[in-house]
Amino acid sequence: MSSAYRRIGLFGRPKSPGLVGALQEVLDCLKLHSPGSKVLIEQNFAQGLEGFLDAEGAASYSLKHMPQMIGELDLAIALGGDGTLIGVARQLAPAGTIIIGINQGRLGFMTDIQISKLKDELPSILSGEGVVENRGMLEVTVRRKSSRTSSPEQVFHAPALNDVVISRGAVSRMVEIDVFVGESYLQSLRADGLILATPTGSTAYALSASGSILHPGVEGLILVPVAAQALSARPIVLPKPLAVSVVVNDGAGTELHCDMQALTSLEDGDQILIQHSAHSVRLLHPKGYDYYAMLRHKLHWSANPVLSGRPDPVAPTNNG
Repeated sequence: MSSAYRRIGLFGRPKSPGLVGALQEVLDCLKLHSPGSKVLIEQNFAQGLEGFLDAEGAASYSLKHMPQMIGELDLAIALGGDGTLIGVARQLAPAGTIIIGINQGRLGFMTDIQISKLKDELPSILSGEGVVENRGMLEVTVRRKSSRTSSPEQVFHAPALNDVVISRGAVSRMVEIDVFVGESYLQSLRADGLILATPTGSTAYALSASGSILHPGVEGLILVPVAAQALSARPIVLPKPLAVSVVVNDGAGTELHCDMQALTSLEDGDQILIQHSAHSVRLLHPKGYDYYAMLRHKLHWSANPVLSGRPDPVAPTNNG
């Protein structure tokens, strides 16, 4: 079988449990179904695997640091959970690299292939039968008043694929912020925090805070207050390309997280700008991928004694 991808990168979390066995299966599959492809293994991912990789033989792969791989890959394979895939996607998105995840984590909303099904599903992916889906991202900037200049200075910038979270840190006190949408004032919020989630992130922290699930085809973001003091504070879905600005009124102990992978501390008067990114993540799903089936499986929808064991209903036809 010829491969649709000539340069394939492998990524993962170093020294994670079961890593050697999973990597062995992936390399065996690539040798069999993509024999002409060049395999690049991310340098940090290879930590602790020296003995295993030596046994594989240097002719079958190359070790590269992430910056050297950006823009050089046709396909990126992330071994791990959603956090691993998100970390890889954040860096490869500007290059438009296609990414697929092999799930070694727990739930895995984004890592489609279970390690137990790798031998059945990865070959068709390598032959070009997968489905590519674009997932929107956010860009986050924090500006802070400076004694050196008359205008605020940028002190933090990061992308976010899942969500942006403004929350209280180690100090046990509520966050006090003003929220603006575009040029319009939305609300002043006193709460444990505020989540701004993409459709991808709507099934993560935002969902646990009673936010709505946004289909990936919806180009927007959802704002979800966390334990707000005012009971009238409710989630709201905003369309693209509206940007959100947040001003910190009481910043002692307040923190900003992007995908829980980039962090900064906030101060009084800080201005946080959250806008849609020009880049998107290109996720590759196995042939036959169904978003709604994924939700049923991961969230256990229809899991009740009455419906248990019943086959899925067939959608009605619209033939008049």
